[in-house]
Amino acid sequence: MPSIEHKGWTKHLSREMNGAWAIAKKDMRIYYFRSNIIVSGILFPLFMFLSFAIGKNAPPKTLIPGLISITLLFSASQIEPVSLTLERRVKTFERLLSAPISRNSMIFGESISGFLYSLIIALLPLVVGIFIFDTQIVNAPILVISMILTSFCFAMLGTLFAAYPTETAGEVMAILNTVRLPLIFISGIFIPISSMPQIGQKIALISPLTYGNDMIEYAFTGNSLFSPLIDISMLVIFIIIFHLATNYMYKNFNE
Repeated sequence: MPSIEHKGWTKHLSREMNGAWAIAKKDMRIYYFRSNIIVSGILFPLFMFLSFAIGKNAPPKTLIPGLISITLLFSASQIEPVSLTLERRVKTFERLLSAPISRNSMIFGESISGFLYSLIIALLPLVVGIFIFDTQIVNAPILVISMILTSFCFAMLGTLFAAYPTETAGEVMAILNTVRLPLIFISGIFIPISSMPQIGQKIALISPLTYGNDMIEYAFTGNSLFSPLIDISMLVIFIIIFHLATNYMYKNFNE
């Protein structure tokens, strides 16, 4: 009997994973090369970063960790709002909800596309930093972990905002940017958190970008505000919170 139950559970898990991957592949095939995705996921964070970094008297290689953090934030959360609003507009969203997989797997599938996209895009500033500006990586395993967790955290954030029941991508992006843009300025990218006023330091603690950027900074310099263990724990907590909130939104506002 236990063997039969184990086989049934394994088969169910395999079906859920295949379903999530099918959703991710669909989004990757359709949306990765759309012009608005490229502009918002690559050019916008680049110009945003340059506009604030050009005036700083700092070597370019020291700015690479912040650029990677901003790139992960914007590119990871960019795919989901576009894909799901278009699905609603062309009336295929109901088919997605009625697919023979759980809501959790659907959420993971939508998030995986943004997650993989952001990792690919974040390689651009990483490669530029290493081969052009001679940026040194102090702790490569921490860099890999930080990029994976930060990327998935913001991919889940994008899926959460995509749950807002509208057929207009611009409407979702406008709401999402009211969260993403402030995160850039309260998370220690342009101003060290230790240099912020007391209220700013407290606000920084509720930003997931604070912990992602802190761990990326540690991977490059060996210096960080928190320990990598705290950064990892906080990013995992944010991922769980975003997932639970997304599940609630789809359950109550999209069925």
